[in-house]
Amino acid sequence: MSSEKAQLMVIGAGPGGYAAAFMAADLGVNVTLVDPEPNPGGVCLYRGCIPSKALLHIAQLIIDNRTSEDIGITFGEPEIFPKKIKAWKDQVVDQLTGGLGQLSKHRKINRIRGKAHFVDNKTLTVNDKEYTFDNCILATGTLPATLPGQTFESDKIWDSTDALALDDIPDSMLVVGGGYIGLELGYVYAALGCKVSLVEMTSGLLPGMDRDLVSVLTKKIKPFFKDISLDTKVSSIEPTKQQVKVELENKNGKKKENFKTVFVAIGRKANISPLKLENTDIETDNNDFIKVDEQLRTSIPNIFAIGDMTGQPFLAHRATHQGRIAAEVVSGKNVIYDPAVIPAVIYSQPEIATCGLSETEAKEEGIDIEISKFPWAASGRSLTMGKKEGMTKLIIDPSTERILGAGIVGPYAGELIGEAAVAVEMAAQANDLGLTVHPHPTLSETLMEAANAWYGTSTHIYRPKRKAKRREK
Repeated sequence: MSSEKAQLMVIGAGPGGYAAAFMAADLGVNVTLVDPEPNPGGVCLYRGCIPSKALLHIAQLIIDNRTSEDIGITFGEPEIFPKKIKAWKDQVVDQLTGGLGQLSKHRKINRIRGKAHFVDNKTLTVNDKEYTFDNCILATGTLPATLPGQTFESDKIWDSTDALALDDIPDSMLVVGGGYIGLELGYVYAALGCKVSLVEMTSGLLPGMDRDLVSVLTKKIKPFFKDISLDTKVSSIEPTKQQVKVELENKNGKKKENFKTVFVAIGRKANISPLKLENTDIETDNNDFIKVDEQLRTSIPNIFAIGDMTGQPFLAHRATHQGRIAAEVVSGKNVIYDPAVIPAVIYSQPEIATCGLSETEAKEEGIDIEISKFPWAASGRSLTMGKKEGMTKLIIDPSTERILGAGIVGPYAGELIGEAAVAVEMAAQANDLGLTVHPHPTLSETLMEAANAWYGTSTHIYRPKRKAKRREK
């Protein structure tokens, strides 16, 4: 077997891997990037963030068309061409991944299409060729989790990859899991004409998220689903040629239903098996996520791990930031991964975006906080969009007036959360938002209004004024 030496090997070309490779190359490091796809992009671009958002855009066009009668416009029922939708979605993916391929060429990155596994702590094998390395960054992400005991394979049992392929729009679908993946793609298929039912084994959708944010979403999306069952689990599942027989169980007993397709969206697991970590001294935790320190080093100092394979939260932008930090460390910079906040967005309709400390976390950890909310029913911009169901919420430390976190539910919440993330990262006080002039009429004003509401001085809602002295800038 032939052997080659590499200065830096990056294994996996998702948002973490290609960001690490690009950053390292920009800093003068010779980079070898290994991934099975024809271009960088990883799960996010090929089978995750990007195709799902393209389909969500289509779904929202359909739903807006159906609900426009409320504001005096009727378009008629839209005609849906699944093959054209799939082609457009694939074109978006190809354009983005192709662009990344060109960027890697411009940076003179040695890109190898294939899969890598460890021979030992210093050696990797790719396509039957051995590579020794000075440094290595692992970025192979995660895979969809399967139902416990699921040993069968069926084209009627889908994971997120199957759902995003859009090869078929079934007449009926059961979504197993009320997290963001199940909600987003369940909504897409409901908009495309599928009768979608959803089961979640806990007592609410989006477990762990503040209930006041989720309640706005639940009320809005419920009409588009045939059924949403909480505190319910799948006790048996049997695929046949024509359908899938499912037995559901809750406190009221068991019931059997048939669906054309079952979409399993119960989470993700670390994609580490192909790496053969057993041939190394790299340590993992009880959930098979790789342990890293503040510089993203594994238990082997010259091997780094970033992104989803290091554990929650599974977010592309977290992986990207970690990748850039790891690349800087490899180049000799003394930096650490220590963000104050990592924003998260659920692209449901309406969207939910959060950053920093949540109300739920504060209660669990016994942290003294105060909440300030601004309802979008009082937002001029929200009403002119016909989207009054929304809310902006700030988590505030009453002793320092610092903004510790934020939650937003409503259209374009993901576009708004960045301002709140900056506020938390910069240790801003509520007045820093409240005294910042925001353009009118915009949804961004709701952040200013929520901040002012904490002092009892919001222009468009009435709240009793606080006793705390208003800080002058």
